[in-house]
This record gives sequence, structure tokens and C-alpha cells, in this order.
Amino acid sequence: MVNISTINWGFVCGLSFCLGGIAVLSFMPLGSDCICPLSNPLAKLVGSGPVQKSAPVTPAPKGQEHDHSTAAHKMAVLVPFRDRFEELLQFVPHITGFLKRQGVAHHIFLLNQVDRFRFNRASLINVGFQFCHEVYDYIAMHDVDLLPRNDDLLYEYPSNLGPLHIAGPKLHPKYHYDNFVGGILLVRREHFQKMNGMSNQYWGWGLEDDEFFVRIRDAGLQVTRPQNIKTGVNDTFGHIHNRHHRKRDTQKCFNQKEMTRKRDHKTGLDNVKYKILKVQGLTIDGIDITVLNIMLDCDVNKTPWCDCSGTAAAASVVQT
Repeated sequence: MVNISTINWGFVCGLSFCLGGIAVLSFMPLGSDCICPLSNPLAKLVGSGPVQKSAPVTPAPKGQEHDHSTAAHKMAVLVPFRDRFEELLQFVPHITGFLKRQGVAHHIFLLNQVDRFRFNRASLINVGFQFCHEVYDYIAMHDVDLLPRNDDLLYEYPSNLGPLHIAGPKLHPKYHYDNFVGGILLVRREHFQKMNGMSNQYWGWGLEDDEFFVRIRDAGLQVTRPQNIKTGVNDTFGHIHNRHHRKRDTQKCFNQKEMTRKRDHKTGLDNVKYKILKVQGLTIDGIDITVLNIMLDCDVNKTPWCDCSGTAAAASVVQT
């Protein structure tokens, strides 16, 4: 196995009270036409693997349909999420304006983890990809707290070489090691499938993007980055995460430390376990996004660190 370098339930969106600029499109089960730009609504609502159930859908408001039929390429902005409403309010208008200036055909999918386990960014991205890959030919794996400021950062369709890392180590405000591929990474559909997506072993914060870097390399792909960016680490991005208000879940329990520093050859896109409980449309400052309420499943025999309290493992023993 290859060692990886050591580096550093619900959608809490306050919809019960009035906030300027926020309008809920629908909280009812979705109806007959698509709220999101999926022209073939074969969204995976239950489990992994083959489609088991078609996504219920509802029409978008007139004039707000996401018609990308004439675009050469379509990008799904996949945003792993839990309890970051304030950041979301800043992210959606900012990234939408940024991408509109570039003429990038895109739609934002909020991957909202609603289960009781620790946050799993990689698995959420796998679920988001399964939901939208039949329509979108590339994805942006995008942190909600990282806002691009330099318009020369082009969210273009990645080359044949491999993923396009927008938040490169010479530009990211925090992480500067050569193998860093976190923050904002653009990946072609076929490349993500070739790598079998991301590992599902990473519960809690950190290291899932380092393991993904090894997958990129093992697939014979290369990471490319924007060139000739004149702004530096202090001016290229706005990093709106408040580490004092929301502390990172860096706890390591059971054999997590050992297992998450190895290349994972067993889990990925083809065996992520989940249910999408609901697909919702949400409008922020007049911008339509799609929220997937995702319940991930954890095999506590294989990754007991999905719950460091041991509650999940104890429950599993009782049930068996």
C-alpha cells in the first residue's frame, strides 16, 4: 500500500424565520418536471449502483429554467455541506456571479449530510456525482468557505491530462504542499469514473483529498493548475471559515490514524452507501440551487471511526 503524506439531522438553513433574499422553491415532494437542469431525471434516491428509483421533480419558475442545452460543457458544482448556513449565503451569490462572468454553464448542488455520523466530504461528493453525471460532463468539488477573487481563475473544462486544481498550493490561503488538491478541484466525468471516485473511509476532517491525489497518479492522470495568476495567497481567495466558531473535527479514534494514511483500494464511487431522503429547490438572492438531503451509511466493522463515541458500533453489536 502507498502511504499518504501527513497534512494538516437536517439542513440547518433557518427556513422557519424570514431572511432577506431567501425564498424556498418547494418543500413538497417534487412533481413532474425538473427543478434542476437534469434533462434525464434518473437520480439515485436509494443506495448505490444501478438506478433504483427515478427522482420526483417539479417545474422551475418561469424564466429560471436552467437551460444549458447549447453549452459545449456543463459543470456541476458539488458542495459538501453541514451546518454552514452563514457561509452558504455568501458562497451562492459570489460563485454564481463569478461563473456568469466567465460564461460557464453550471448548477450548484448542495450535498447536505443529515445522518448522525461524522462528516464525510468524499462520500458526499461520490453521491453528488452519481446524482448528476448523466447530464454534467465535469464537476467542481468545491468547499463552501472558499471564494475565488481573481477572474483569471478559469473554471474551464479540464484537459485530457487530468483534473484542474483551481486552488493550487501557491494560491490557497492555508495549504501550500505540492500534492495538495483540496479546496476547489475540477474533474472530467470520465476521469472521476476511471479513479472510482473518492474513498469512503474518511469520516471527520482531513486527508481525503490527499488519498485522492494518489488515485489521480495511479490512474495515470496529472493535476494541472491555473498559470500566470498575479495575486498571491492573501488575495486570490476569500477564506470565510471561522475556525473559532466552527472547529474542525480532527479527532482520531479506533484505528483511523493508521488506516487513513494508506491508499484505499476497496471503496469509492461504485460502493458508496447512502439514501437521498429529499431533493429540494432553494433560492438564495434569486439564484436557484438544488439541495440533496443525504443520509450516509457506515459499516462500523470496517470504519468504526465514523462515530468516535462508539455508539454506532455498540448499536451494531446489539442488532446482530
